[in-house]
Amino acid sequence: MSLSSMRTAILIPVYNHEEAIGLTLQAVMAFGYPILLVDDGSHQGCQRVLESLQHAHAEQVMLLRRTHNGGKGAAVKSGLLELERLGFTHAVQVDADGQHDIERLPQLLAAAVDHPGALVSGYPEYDDSVPKGRYLARYLTHVWVWINTLSLQIRDSMCGFRVYPVPQVNQMLANVKTGDRMEFDPELLVHWCWQGGRLINIPVRVHYPLDGVSHFRVLHDNLLISRMHASLFFGMLWRLPRLLQRRLRSGKGAPGG
Repeated sequence: MSLSSMRTAILIPVYNHEEAIGLTLQAVMAFGYPILLVDDGSHQGCQRVLESLQHAHAEQVMLLRRTHNGGKGAAVKSGLLELERLGFTHAVQVDADGQHDIERLPQLLAAAVDHPGALVSGYPEYDDSVPKGRYLARYLTHVWVWINTLSLQIRDSMCGFRVYPVPQVNQMLANVKTGDRMEFDPELLVHWCWQGGRLINIPVRVHYPLDGVSHFRVLHDNLLISRMHASLFFGMLWRLPRLLQRRLRSGKGAPGG
């Protein structure tokens, strides 16, 4: 597949990031791809900002509004379904707060061109702005993900800068249960690997964050993530013979490209 034959759009879930979304949108617009903003039940101030941005750039920017906040995962799922309805083959997920180095977008898309059925995921190269507690918590999640996939294929399970093959991911999501909030990003990658999907990892510089807004709820989201890891662990045990057989066939356990 060539870049011209792919129908690619940028998917940005937004929840009360009215201070950051303008600069994030400006950065991604420079690449010329259609952009879908998914408003995940933001307050009125953010709604007005999103409406203004969409009207100012109507030739490139679409706006999908969810009436109630469902979480990042719910917003991404809604966006993927809308993009498939519109005929797009690939979606680039970008976080609204501007933490990812969007200049790496061509590298992610180049990998998608070479392997159009693969899921291409960024893995962070942090600067000094990363909170140490968040960095350690992410690493613990990565360890659980490596256990639950019996593989080091997933370099980083929580990075929100990815290229999805839209029909394949939507088909998977229609057949598996995934969470709707912060647990969505790692859970989707585990299910993708369980079904034998190819994953390509691309390094991405990350800094925290542009507007200082974090929607990570320390107690609630950590409980959701802990419950997710427990559920995935038992799911891994049920799939253990098949995972071991695939691992023996491939002979691969190292971090994947």
